[in-house]
Amino acid sequence: EVLKEFGLEKTYDPNNPINTDLTLAKDFYNAGYELALRLGMFCPDTKRRVIFTDEELKESLKDVPTEVTLGYGKDKVTIKSRVPEDRNPPVAEGSALGLSVSEEYFIPLCMAIAQYKVIDIILAPTLDTINGREVRARTPYETIMGMYEAKYVKEALRRVGRPGMPLHGVEGAPTEYGYFSGFLWGGFEPDRTIGIALIPEPISLPYQILHRTVVNHLIGSPLEAGHMLNIGGYFGPPEGAVVGAVAAQILQVASMFPTVVESTILDARYSVNTNRESLWATSTSMQARTLGNKVMNLGITSQISGPCTDMLLYETVTITIADSVSGVAIEIGTRPTGCRYKNYASGLENKFFAEVLKSSAKHLKLSDANEIVKAILPKYEDKLKNPPKGKSFPECTDLRTLQPTREWLEIYEKVWRELEDLGLPRWK
Repeated sequence: EVLKEFGLEKTYDPNNPINTDLTLAKDFYNAGYELALRLGMFCPDTKRRVIFTDEELKESLKDVPTEVTLGYGKDKVTIKSRVPEDRNPPVAEGSALGLSVSEEYFIPLCMAIAQYKVIDIILAPTLDTINGREVRARTPYETIMGMYEAKYVKEALRRVGRPGMPLHGVEGAPTEYGYFSGFLWGGFEPDRTIGIALIPEPISLPYQILHRTVVNHLIGSPLEAGHMLNIGGYFGPPEGAVVGAVAAQILQVASMFPTVVESTILDARYSVNTNRESLWATSTSMQARTLGNKVMNLGITSQISGPCTDMLLYETVTITIADSVSGVAIEIGTRPTGCRYKNYASGLENKFFAEVLKSSAKHLKLSDANEIVKAILPKYEDKLKNPPKGKSFPECTDLRTLQPTREWLEIYEKVWRELEDLGLPRWK
C-alpha cells in the first residue's frame, strides 16, 4: 500500500545492483517514515502496539548520537555518521558473525582476526560448548558462556598486543541470561563495548530485548539496536524490504534510544545479502537512511560460501562496496557459509573485507561501485544455490603463526589484482 502511494512499485533494477539514484532513495525514506507512523512497534508480551506521533519520531531522530569513541590507547576508535560517497572511511569490525567455533579454536581465531591493524573492532564468534558441555538457552551454561566469551576475546586481544581494542557483544547469548553475565565485573567493559539488542522481527519489541536495552542504558554502554528482514518475507519484494528496513530503523530509534542501528536485508532463498536483489535493496535502504537522518548505521556482510574460496571474497566485495559507498558508519565482516558449518572462518577474509571497505569509501563514487559490482556478480551468482564449502579454520590457517596458508593467500592476491584492474586501489 505504501509502495503504491509513493510510486515505488517495481523500481528494483536488476541491471544496476547498486542504486545510483539518490532521489529514489529519498522517496523510499519518506515512504518508510510514513510506514513507521502507521505501524508502530508491537510488544508480544503485552500484545499491544506502541504508536508514535510524528512529533515523537522527529524528536527522537533529532537527538541521536552522531559519533561515539570506544576503546583505549592506540586502539581507540571513533565511529561517525556518514552519507553516500562520504570520503571518511567507515569503521571495520572483524568477526565470524554468529558462527559456532570450538573452544580450542576460539582464542586463536579471534587472534587471527585482531592481528590485522586495518580491523578496528572485534565481534567474537559463538561458543556452543563450555568445558565440553552444550550451551543451551536459559540454562546456567548460557550464563557462564556470557562471561567466558568476554574473557576469551579479551585474552586474544592481549596476546596480539591490542588490549584496548573496542568490543561488541555478547554475540553468543541466545537470551538475556548470557547477555547480563557478559557485562558483569571482569567481562565486557561498558566504555569499550557495543551491546547487542537484535529484535526477532523488524517491528516487534519483546521484553527479552527490552531487558538488554535497559541494562545497556543503566551501565552506560553504547547500544546496537538491530533487526533482519527478508526479501520474500513479511515485506515482500526488494522494494518492500527497503521500506520495511527504513521504518524499522526509525522505530528502533524511537523505542530503544540506540547508539547505532543495524537494518539488514537478506534474501530468504539463500540467507545472504550478496545476491543481486539484496544488494540493490541494501544499497537503496542504506542510502535512504543515511540521507533521511543522522543515525549511525551498522551493516553486516552475510556470505554463503566458505573460506579458502574466491567466491567468499567475491561475495565480500559486492556487499562491502554496496554499504561503504552508501554511507554505512560501521560494517561487520564476515559470515562464511551462512553459519552452516562450525569452525569455517579465518582471519584473512576479515582483513580483505576491511581493506575493501575503506578503499571503496576513499576512492569510489556510486557509479564506480555499481560498475565493479556488475563485473563481480557474474563470477558467483550461479553458485549461490550450491556454494563451495571451502576449508575450516585449522585447514586454511597455520595454527602456530596464525597466518593463512599459501593456497588461501594466493586466492586473496588473485582477487585483489582483479579489483585493481577494475579500478579499486589496494588500501595502504
